Order: sequence, then C-alpha cells, then structure tokens
Amino acid sequence: MPRPYTLFTGQWADLPFEEVARLASGWGYDGLEIAVSGDHLDAWRWDEPGYVESKLAILEKYNLKVWAISNHLKGQAVCDDPIDFRHQAIVGSKVWGDGDPEGVRQRAAEEMKHTARLAKALGVDTVVGFTGSSIWQYVAMFPPVPEKVIEAGYQDFADRWNPILDVFDENGVRFAHEVHPSEIAYDYWTTVRTLEAIGHREAFGLNWDPSHFMWQGIDPVSFIWDFKDRIYHVDCKDTKLRFTGRNTVMGSHLAWGDPRRGWDFVSAGRGDVPWEASFRALTAIGYNGPISIEWEDAGMDRLHGAPEALAALKKFDFPASQTSFDAAFSQD
Repeated sequence: MPRPYTLFTGQWADLPFEEVARLASGWGYDGLEIAVSGDHLDAWRWDEPGYVESKLAILEKYNLKVWAISNHLKGQAVCDDPIDFRHQAIVGSKVWGDGDPEGVRQRAAEEMKHTARLAKALGVDTVVGFTGSSIWQYVAMFPPVPEKVIEAGYQDFADRWNPILDVFDENGVRFAHEVHPSEIAYDYWTTVRTLEAIGHREAFGLNWDPSHFMWQGIDPVSFIWDFKDRIYHVDCKDTKLRFTGRNTVMGSHLAWGDPRRGWDFVSAGRGDVPWEASFRALTAIGYNGPISIEWEDAGMDRLHGAPEALAALKKFDFPASQTSFDAAFSQD
C-alpha cells in the first residue's frame, strides 16, 4: 500500500489552519503533519470541550488525515542553555512567562507533556520535535571543554526528558526527535549517545530528515539502516551543496538564500538528497508511515514549491514488490 504524503504546517503557521488544509487538499496531499504553532494547534487546549473535534472536522472537510503532530519550538526550550531572545521569539508568551530561564524550561516541558495528551486526543501516536541541548554551545570544543561537561549535558537531557517521556508512555504516544544541529542528537554519534543516555526507551525515536545530514556529510541512507528500529517518522526537505573553497559548511553567518553560503535548503527534488535510495531503504526497514514534506526554499514561492515537491518525491517512491526475488526466479 502506498505511503501517505503529508504537508508539515510549521512553515505555514502564518496562515489560518483551515486555509493550509484547503491548499494541501487541492495540491493532492493525503494529510497534514500539524504543528503546535499559530492557530494550527494549541497543546494547552488538549482537554477543552470541542477543541480537538473542531480540528478533526476541518481535516474531514478537506478529505485529509493526520498521522503525526509536531512541537519543535517548545521542545527546543526544554534543554537549551542559554535561554535568550531567540527563544522569546519562538516559544510564545505562555511558555516565556517572565523569561526566567529555568521557568521557561519547566513550562516548555509541561507543554511537551500536553502535546502527548493532545496527540492521543487526536488519535495520533507520534509527536515530532526537538529536544534542545545544554551542550550545543560547546560544539567547537574550544576553549577546551572537559569531558565531564559533555557527560553532564547528556545527563541533563535524560533528567529533563524522562519525565516527559513517562507521559508519552502513559498516552501510548512516541516522540520522534529530529536529528538536527542545536539539538542533543545532531549527527550520527551524538544520536548513538543520546539513545544510550535514556536507556534506549521505546518512547524516544527519530524523525529522519536528510536535509540536515547532507551538509554535515552524513550518509542519509546508511542512517536509515543503522537506526532502523528508531525511525518513527519521516520529514522530507532537500539541501543543495555549494562548497567552493570560499562557500563553506559553517554558513558564514549569512542569511538563507545568500549565494555565498556553502549549502542551502531547497524544494524537495532540487537538491542533493539521494531520494530513490532513501525511499528504497525506508521500504527495506518496513517503514509504512507518512512521508511529510517540510517545504523550505528561500528562493522559491511556497505556493509553487509545495505542489512541485509532492510531485517530485512521488517519482522516487513506489510500492515494494509483492514477490520476493527468490520466488520470482524459482523453478517448478
């Protein structure tokens, strides 16, 4: 059976939820990965009478479904250090409160618990998001950083996220962490160490988004195979690499879309992600969940790009053979 295609609404949170649903339906998407952002979803209203029903009614009106919701922005604040003006711009007034850093972290953690409850109310078993990290600030490892500081960072992650994951378990919901720079797990080996830090508990898995692998030099196909029991969700965004000797991996503090950058996010199908090999790997590990298009391209109008990306990715994704190789070539 073909995998469903959804549109991640995070980049569309400036539009009313019903308008995004209308657009996605018209473009041929099967559903939405709904972000807890804008008026799309509010995790604090998870038990408000009629709230969840109103969102499901909009989906039904446009013949859409939901298989996962996301809360990247509040998840970011759970472990981050420092907490500063960047977080104030993304977490909303309820989580920001008076801006006291530990208070922000605690309120962000509470919202992540509510997000699990909201997912259950919506009939969804996966929440996609970020974790934040108290040690990303030390990624350059200079001035020198003692190993005990790094160990303390992973322990801080475990101490803050295990109580959140307890609520996920209570509600039969899984967290799919997006491996991404600025998070506790941002590449291959930090993913290994993150899973170890929480004892490989089943409530914590991964959201596979290859766009963040490409510019780091991580093989997105091998990542699927090596973490095959942890691929809980798939977000598709593309990256175009332009390493010229002047344009470099660090981005040079340049804005998205600047041609002096060494890489940039582009509409899916226009970058360097090996989509066919990736989809074949997802099929090989038995992933039948949604393919969610996280559309992002600073040089393209999104109303053009979102339907184009859907058509582009579907060319590389196809049903698996129903006949094994051995059976196909067996003789009577």
